[in-house]
Amino acid sequence: MALVNVIHCCLDSIRQISEDIKGAIIYLDAGCTESFQLLGAFPLLLELGVQAICSLENMSPLDVVAGWNSQFDPESKIVVITTRLLSDAHRYILRCLSTHQSVWQCTIYTSISEVAHSTYPDSPLGPDAFHEYETLLVQDYMELNKRSETKSQLPVDTELKESSIEEEGWAQLTPTEEEGWAQLPPTEEGISNFGSISNAEDLSGNAQTMHEESEGQKLVVSVLHFPMILCPFSPRVFVLPSEGTVTESFLCTQHENSLSPGLPPLSTKLDSYSEDIPPGASLTAQLLYHLAIKMDLKLEIFSLGGLSKTIGKLLTDMSSLYDVGRRKRTAGLLLMDRTLDLLTPCSHGDSLAGRIYSSLPRRQHNSSSQSKGSQSQLKDAPQKLRRDPLDVKIPLADILNEEDSSNNFGLSNSIEAFLQGWNSYKSDSQITEYSDLSKKHQGEKSFSSDSELLSGSFVSTDNFNGTPYLEALLDRKTKDGTMLIKKWLLETLRKENVSGNVKVRPGLPSKAELRNMIKALAKSQSSLIRNKGIIQIAAATLHAMEESHSAKWDAFASAEKILTVNAGDTSQSLAAQMSDLINKSCLLRSQGNKAGSSQGLISFQDALLLTISGYILAGENFPTSGSGGPFSWQEEHFLKEAIVDAILENPEAGKLKFLHGLAKELEANIEKNKTKQTNEESSEQIDDFDDDQWGAWGDEDNNKNEVYSDMQLKLDLRDRVDNLFKFLHKLSGLKTTISPTLGSESNYSGDLYSSKGLLHKILTRVLNKYDIPGMEYHSSTVGRLFKSGFGRFGLGQAKPTLADQSVILVFVVGGISALEVREAQEALSDSGRPDIELMLGGTTLLTPNDMFELLLGESSYT
Repeated sequence: MALVNVIHCCLDSIRQISEDIKGAIIYLDAGCTESFQLLGAFPLLLELGVQAICSLENMSPLDVVAGWNSQFDPESKIVVITTRLLSDAHRYILRCLSTHQSVWQCTIYTSISEVAHSTYPDSPLGPDAFHEYETLLVQDYMELNKRSETKSQLPVDTELKESSIEEEGWAQLTPTEEEGWAQLPPTEEGISNFGSISNAEDLSGNAQTMHEESEGQKLVVSVLHFPMILCPFSPRVFVLPSEGTVTESFLCTQHENSLSPGLPPLSTKLDSYSEDIPPGASLTAQLLYHLAIKMDLKLEIFSLGGLSKTIGKLLTDMSSLYDVGRRKRTAGLLLMDRTLDLLTPCSHGDSLAGRIYSSLPRRQHNSSSQSKGSQSQLKDAPQKLRRDPLDVKIPLADILNEEDSSNNFGLSNSIEAFLQGWNSYKSDSQITEYSDLSKKHQGEKSFSSDSELLSGSFVSTDNFNGTPYLEALLDRKTKDGTMLIKKWLLETLRKENVSGNVKVRPGLPSKAELRNMIKALAKSQSSLIRNKGIIQIAAATLHAMEESHSAKWDAFASAEKILTVNAGDTSQSLAAQMSDLINKSCLLRSQGNKAGSSQGLISFQDALLLTISGYILAGENFPTSGSGGPFSWQEEHFLKEAIVDAILENPEAGKLKFLHGLAKELEANIEKNKTKQTNEESSEQIDDFDDDQWGAWGDEDNNKNEVYSDMQLKLDLRDRVDNLFKFLHKLSGLKTTISPTLGSESNYSGDLYSSKGLLHKILTRVLNKYDIPGMEYHSSTVGRLFKSGFGRFGLGQAKPTLADQSVILVFVVGGISALEVREAQEALSDSGRPDIELMLGGTTLLTPNDMFELLLGESSYT
């Protein structure tokens, strides 16, 4: 029987639409681009006959000639693949159609099903969503052409005064949302610029002729469902695209039991048939339903947590439709709320993949350029949750573009020359400016754009020398993973017959050794392209080993260990340790500023994240006191005072969400304290002998005003901090509210499991066939019928268990961390069950920084 493989399933789904994409120009939105890049699908698309692959949000008029040398008719077919609702992608789709004047066939694939479109809140589309959108798009496109013809007949001055045509077409669906539209120049302006290119008259003439020939043809639009747009890190580990509608939809609304729109609520009593079901829950159920169909699996559904139970009920009702039919492979699906365990994704555990993803820079969000003026227009629009893109930027330029590796400048020169030649129509001066790139490289170390030109990204497939690099690293600790990378590099050097000054000592490789091996492999362009997979993984590891990243990670890990030890002692010692971490963050910053350093190891934001971890640990180890939290009034008072003092001394604290509205006052207070300190230091150098004290009388009113403003600021600040601690009390009550008590039982209270996350403990119990407190089994309609009806006659079915399934899929609603992936694989290995295929999925990949953003950042309800 074939093994389950998410990567192969996604690639097979692309092959199934080969007839539609052959000879077409494909437009991918940001979420689909992220998925296909990690999937390694671009070579497959070109192999299937795609003319060109373009960005949907950042399209260019130059896309018109992307397939000018193809055997197919240029721009006759356009295929759009999106992870968003059709209403959200409409403005971009209409933009593509208006740019490609001779297009007659447009096929749109969306990862959101037709049912999900019709049930999504504030969706303008009804039950027959796909057909309705086909009609609306054709109508808007025809109206756009009519207005374009009318506009072309008007004088130039009248043209410039016309408003954007695309926006009027877009207004038929969602008139308020303009996110991302400001980036795109008007279509006519872009085409006119393109027409001004030298030797472009023939191209524009051919386009006009083709437009006249196809004028009698009506645009044919087809909307289809394409669910397999996932971000797989390995054949059995995947998350959802960060800029897709499913990931950006809220998992809960703001109320007393909620922490963040990106996390499930704390309440375990949710009605799956209520109108208050979060859109993220229904979309997740739809996605898992179609994933099971594509992978030919029949799901036995189990859930842990309130929102997971709701998703399980929705999924069970949908799955009942395909339970009766041909025999399918049975798989167990365990849905788990992220709020059951917030401590593990906040921690800096021993995971090389976690270190790499936390240290690497990410691609900027496509909606980051949204203008402030449009915020007021978006009040009535459906709210979206902002997630950091999964597309990392591996800084290859920092390694390749060094003084002793001048031979590697050839690749950067080639890429830069190509890009500047492609954009040379903008101005003649740019052509002259970049005419001699080699001289510029000799004069300076690297271009500012080198980090973009030579920035790599991860690929999950095994198309690099047949080795699944990313899959192997997910299961490794930091030391083991680094040793494995060293082994891969040495094997690749032998295959390439690279000889040089590459000296490697036995044991854990140093940064210099990794850098030398990477440079040796990238010495020629052919070797760099051929071995880019291992080069990118090694460069990412080298970046994570840099002092600025590794020292901070190690400091975090050390502080978390100390908090864990103190949590096993007394509440006084834990509270004192938390206060000490907050005070140290201020002390390190002040010392760093005096020494010229801009940052210490632990910043104030880091100390707040450790405070969150401390409160969760306190809630698990100490009973709740009279103050509503795990600490006494006096202990918590000292913590509050430490945070207040840290805020008053930290100029960046005003950026925190719970301090919004106080940023200017905090900055003014810090500047005033600096001025006062400077004046005091200067006054010490002046003779303080002064008999005349009359001058101080006139300053009494000013002093009173300053004292009043200082007092008002501190009172307001204390109120904000009190609200912060109410939020921390919620976190400390997680165990008693919703979390199963796994760690307190005798079989699993030893040191072996004390430092493991909840997912590891659950899988260990499941694979050893122990009961899980709070786990609910969702039987299908047929199962309920046997249980309630035929069961009276002795024909009832035995309740299945998760351990009886040969395939187990664990999906964490709210996100999963790299540390949990490694621990889950450890649990499977320790169980001695090689017959079980374990798959792991989550809403997104979480790092400690992501958790801070969800709990105390802009994506929180704090």
